[in-house]
Amino acid sequence: MTTQSKEDLTAAGADRTGTTAPAESPAPAMTHPQIVRALSGLLLGMFTAILSSTIVTNALPHIITDLGAGQSAYTWVVTATLLSMTASMPLWGKLADLFSKKLLIQVALVVYVLGSLVAGLAQNAGTLIAVRAVQGLGVGGMVGLSQIILAAMIPPRERGRYSGYLGATFATATVSGPLIGGLITDTPGLGWRWCFYIGVPFALASLAVLRRTLRLPAVRRRVRIDWAGALLVVGAVSLLLIWVTLAGESYPWASWQTLAMVGGSLLLGALFVLVELRASDPIIPPRLFRDPTITLTSIASIFVGIAMFAGTIFFSQFFQLAQGRSATVSGLMTIPMIGGMSLSTTVSGWFITRTGRWKRWLVAGGVLMSAGTALLTTMRHETPYWQIAAFMGLMGLGLGMLMQNLVLAAQNQVAARDLGVASSTVTFFRSFGGAIGVAAFGALLASRVADYTREGLADLGIPAESVTGGGIPDLAALPAPLRTVVESAYGHGVADIFLFAAPSAVVALLLMLFVKEVALRTRQ
Repeated sequence: MTTQSKEDLTAAGADRTGTTAPAESPAPAMTHPQIVRALSGLLLGMFTAILSSTIVTNALPHIITDLGAGQSAYTWVVTATLLSMTASMPLWGKLADLFSKKLLIQVALVVYVLGSLVAGLAQNAGTLIAVRAVQGLGVGGMVGLSQIILAAMIPPRERGRYSGYLGATFATATVSGPLIGGLITDTPGLGWRWCFYIGVPFALASLAVLRRTLRLPAVRRRVRIDWAGALLVVGAVSLLLIWVTLAGESYPWASWQTLAMVGGSLLLGALFVLVELRASDPIIPPRLFRDPTITLTSIASIFVGIAMFAGTIFFSQFFQLAQGRSATVSGLMTIPMIGGMSLSTTVSGWFITRTGRWKRWLVAGGVLMSAGTALLTTMRHETPYWQIAAFMGLMGLGLGMLMQNLVLAAQNQVAARDLGVASSTVTFFRSFGGAIGVAAFGALLASRVADYTREGLADLGIPAESVTGGGIPDLAALPAPLRTVVESAYGHGVADIFLFAAPSAVVALLLMLFVKEVALRTRQ
């Protein structure tokens, strides 16, 4: 039997285990104008989701100071969203294979809107972190379902060009978030609370556009949701992230708490695998990982996520606390990285659509990302901006070639009925890596900054508590010698983060070298 015949049988509902899966009812293919109109709604949703993740980066020093919290809360305001986003992605992906994708993305948008409105009213760090987790549920649906809906509308061969639009939107939102957040924070009469309100109009606009324009095949499948698997994967991921965030600050790395949390996470993970092997309709079907491409792209996505979030989250602290820039200027200074991402994701998507070949772009992206992160380990608070900009640009070029194209490579290996779970699986692993990276890097930064500050102040004969007090320092209130010590500590501390991000980028590159390329299909 030919490869094409096998694809046709699979698309018609033939399960690889020998059973017949219910198929989606046929629907007329969407025309290019219809795709463009629906895509505009998806891009609005993607913009909103990424905006909510990055808009707080430049505002966080102000938020944490106003709420009277410290570095741990700084990290958790970001990590809470990443945690719930990551843990919920497999469930969103599975639901997309069982229910209406259009209905699901509208639900995700509504969850995001409600979470954003409540986040703007938070009066303490604990409440803000909890509501950011609710926001993350909506963001997980918006990000994951955007990839899935795009795949449902467009054949793999054409998908590269449209995936480039998603990647460019990701990059635009990433740079717009810090800029908008900085402007809002620095504008009298607004303040950081509007960083949470500002995404609501975009989400509502996306909701309205998708409601009118999105036309997908009707799903007619027996609903069998693997709730046990969903709870186990959420528990395993959450426990691991909580351990990484608190270790080294609330308790030593080598402690009974570490043993309990890591052991508990591994146990829940093992139970998850056993449940998935026995489940009739698992959240993450183990059979997908029989395909080496899906296995390798999923694992590589973990390390890409680690490297990616090191740049997008901690640059704001570097520019504000190591170089004394305002929130607005800090956002502007990240443009080289985001410009590189926008350029490379668009160009690579265009060439992939023309040729059907994608591996060369993954390898090139891995090389550039590795080079950029390695060079960023050398930056200090006195490093000229042009050098940092060049390093960020390299990193951005690499990331742009990787993010969407890793998902595209996995989508090309599965039948239409598995698009949702395959897309969400790769995106889940990228977000999981990012969440682990942010939590671990946040703990690392707090520890390194404290150490470097103590060393610098010891030379001046001043106790460290007189400067930091355990929280985010106000540089403007410090005398010049003390300010230099703190700026140097943050500059060196952020650079140390890239000492761990760079090996992650190299591991991702090595994994992608072993991926076997399969030319993109010209039909669903």
